[in-house]
Amino acid sequence: MRIGIYGGTFDPVHFGHLLAAEQCREQCSLDEVWFVPAATPPHKTTKDISPGENRAEMLELAIAGHSYFRVDRRELDREGYSYTVDTLTDIHDVEPTHELFLLLGGDSVIDFETWREPVKILQFATLVAVNRGRAPLDLTSFRRRFGEAGEQRLLCIEMPAIDVSATDIRNRVRDGRSIRFMTPRGVEEYINEHRLYR
Repeated sequence: MRIGIYGGTFDPVHFGHLLAAEQCREQCSLDEVWFVPAATPPHKTTKDISPGENRAEMLELAIAGHSYFRVDRRELDREGYSYTVDTLTDIHDVEPTHELFLLLGGDSVIDFETWREPVKILQFATLVAVNRGRAPLDLTSFRRRFGEAGEQRLLCIEMPAIDVSATDIRNRVRDGRSIRFMTPRGVEEYINEHRLYR
């Protein structure tokens, strides 16, 4: 199976995340996309993000009814920092026949060489860089660091521009402003019911 691995905090998940996942699924002919909410991302502290269970439940609400999407909670179940290389290693050990595609924003390609064990990540997965309707991706540093072999493990896809972010949603909730049509209705209701971001 061709599996897209889509990691992040998803705090909260929004239509930009969902559209990116669907475009990757379609353009890369993926059989499934697994949303992997991070427990403790290396670049954030736990006080900066909502509890993992809340974020996973919002993801479940957001993808309900989509037979090709699923939530994978392995990083929430694992202690310590959520390093992508550990997650890909674990998935490969459990499902060695799956062909893995790591979905990430185009901006992440620029600093990919700073990730933990980037060469090993490229051994386990093809990178799928999503260009969110902006200028062409600058792959200069990626090519310089990983060469032709690395570039063969990189796909770039385009998606319609959608100017929505989790930060903006959190700020809007905090300020008492509407988030309607920025995230699925079930997620919006969950945020209100659990009084998140206030």
